[in-house]
Amino acid sequence: MGSSTRNGVDKALEMLRYLPRVCLANVKNNPGASKKRLRGRAQYGGDKHGAGNKGSGQRQNYMRLGYETGNTPFYLRFSREWYYKGHHLRRQYPPLSLLQLQKMIDTDRLDPSEPIDLSIICNTGLYSIDPAQRHFGVHLTDEGADVFRAKVNIEVQWASEPVIAAVERNGGVITTCYYDPHSLWAVVNPEKFFKKGEPIPRRMPPPADAADYYTSAEHRGYLADPERVSWERLVLAQKYGYRLPRLEDDPRYEMLSRRKDPRQVFLGLEPGWVVSLRDRSVLKPREPRVVDFYRS
Repeated sequence: MGSSTRNGVDKALEMLRYLPRVCLANVKNNPGASKKRLRGRAQYGGDKHGAGNKGSGQRQNYMRLGYETGNTPFYLRFSREWYYKGHHLRRQYPPLSLLQLQKMIDTDRLDPSEPIDLSIICNTGLYSIDPAQRHFGVHLTDEGADVFRAKVNIEVQWASEPVIAAVERNGGVITTCYYDPHSLWAVVNPEKFFKKGEPIPRRMPPPADAADYYTSAEHRGYLADPERVSWERLVLAQKYGYRLPRLEDDPRYEMLSRRKDPRQVFLGLEPGWVVSLRDRSVLKPREPRVVDFYRS
C-alpha cells in the first residue's frame, strides 16, 4: 500500500514538471458545475425582462438633459429673470464686516496707527480675493457697526452709508478706490509680485460704469473733490446724529490725512519702481521717457 501511494505521488510530481503553471487562463469549472442559459424565443426574449434580454429596461424612455416633461426644456418653460443677465461679467466684491475688522484690530492683525488698504487686509491671512473670479476688492458691510470703536484710515472698494458713518463717527477716515485687474494681482500678494522683478504698474482709472461712484463725495470716492468730501462728512453726521470730530485737532492727523495718489498701487512706492527682496533695495527708473510714462 505504501509503495503504490509512493508511486502515485511520484507520477503526480513528474506530471507537474511538464504541465503549465496554474493561472486563470487554464482553470475552469468542473464538468456540469455551470449551466448555459438558453435565450427565450418569446416576444420579449423570455419571461424575464432583464438587461440580458430586450425587455422594458432597454425600452425605457429617459429624458434628455435639460428636459423635465414633454418636448420643451425647463429653461424655456419659465420666464427669464433679467437679474442674471451678464452675471459672469459683473465685478464682485467679497464682503468684510465691521465686526471682522474690529476683531482683526483687537487681535493685532491690523495696526490702526497706520493706513489700512487692500494689500494690508489680504496680508492678515483672514481675507483673500481672487482676481481670476472677477473679485475687485473689499465690500465693507455694516454688520457690527454698533460695536465698532476703532479710529482708522481705511481704503476699501465698496461701502454703504451706514458703514461710512460708523467709521467717521469714531474720528476715522474712509476712502473708496478702484483697482484695475492688473494692479489687483500685485496688491493681493505683494511678495509674489516683487519676486517677479517687474516694475510696479500704474493704477488705471475706473471704467465708465464705475466712474460716478468713485468720483462721488457721498461715497468718499478717491477721485472726489476734497472740499466736497468735507461737506458730505458734516451732512452725514447731522443725518445720523453724532458730533463729527475735527481731524485737524487729532494727534494722529498726519496718519489720517495720508492718501495714495490715484496712480499709486502701494503706499510709499511709486509706479515704475522695482522692489528687490533679495537685495532689500528699491530700484528707481532714471530714463526721462520711462519716468514720464509712469507719471502720466
